[in-house]
Amino acid sequence: MKKKILTMVFMLAAGLSVNAQKKMGLRLLATHIIGASGGWDYLTIDEKNNNLFVSHGSQVNVLNKSTGDSVGVIHNTPGVHGIAIVNALGKGYITNGKSATCTVFDLKNLTVRSQINVGENPDAIFYDDYSKKVFVFNGKSHDATVIDPQTDKVVATISLGGKPEAGVSDGKGKIYVNIEDINEIVCFNSKTFKITTRYKLTGGEEPSGLAIDRATSRLFTVCSNKVMLVLDAKTGKHIAKLPIGDGADGVVFDAATKLAYASNGEGTITVVREVSADKFVVEKTVKSEPGARTVVLDKLTHHLFLPTANFEKSAVEGQRPKMISGTFKVLEFGK
Repeated sequence: MKKKILTMVFMLAAGLSVNAQKKMGLRLLATHIIGASGGWDYLTIDEKNNNLFVSHGSQVNVLNKSTGDSVGVIHNTPGVHGIAIVNALGKGYITNGKSATCTVFDLKNLTVRSQINVGENPDAIFYDDYSKKVFVFNGKSHDATVIDPQTDKVVATISLGGKPEAGVSDGKGKIYVNIEDINEIVCFNSKTFKITTRYKLTGGEEPSGLAIDRATSRLFTVCSNKVMLVLDAKTGKHIAKLPIGDGADGVVFDAATKLAYASNGEGTITVVREVSADKFVVEKTVKSEPGARTVVLDKLTHHLFLPTANFEKSAVEGQRPKMISGTFKVLEFGK
């Protein structure tokens, strides 16, 4: 009888603990200080090697994503924007906006293998697990460079008709990319490299971050006029228009929890729940820090990582605040 009572007490305590964690919600778990000066853009996670890659000035800082400890630095990446991971080949790719090149590096020892010439001002980049190609989106030349990671050769250049931002794959042969200056999402075939459709973003201005729910074929795009648009990837139909914070430049979707997170440069994270394929609601707004405008999701822990720094108070209203040297950091959020 006594053993039975103790078991019941333990189960009750465990239940209360789980409920308490659920109620606690998304919160800041850790701040990983990197220091030094320079701007930043995208982050990428290498799940296989447990590393977090952070673009920073003219280099990429590599952290152990579990501890935040420095693993190494990849130097000489002028105007760095994005990082793509190809675990099957043990390689990574970095876009260098100022040199119109893509750096190829070794995932194990972080040494540079080669440089690939791409379009002008290469920005976002990702590896498509379906076509087995690396796609680089070039902001100034308004096109996408396609790299075969088997050979590290450019196999195609796709004219996009505008300034591309982030891109995603549906895992079935279609690539979607935001076109910032004409408020569109362009879709092209990942094997023929031909554009198939263009979706006009009604009510959305200057789209930047883009995410996808492959299970429901829903696209999430964040726009400069403080809205997230949800579209049907197959038809372009607008499903939802949701309010987010100012200065969003990134969005991620967690397929396991059905939550989308918009990282807003004003210093907030907008959490959107996918109730069903046709119903989306803003669940909450979580405080982050000013400047934390890009984000990456750790699919294993469901944690979010956002880079930012501390800033001086601007003497002129509306003027962009100056970063305080040595304060660059990565914020880690989770439950």
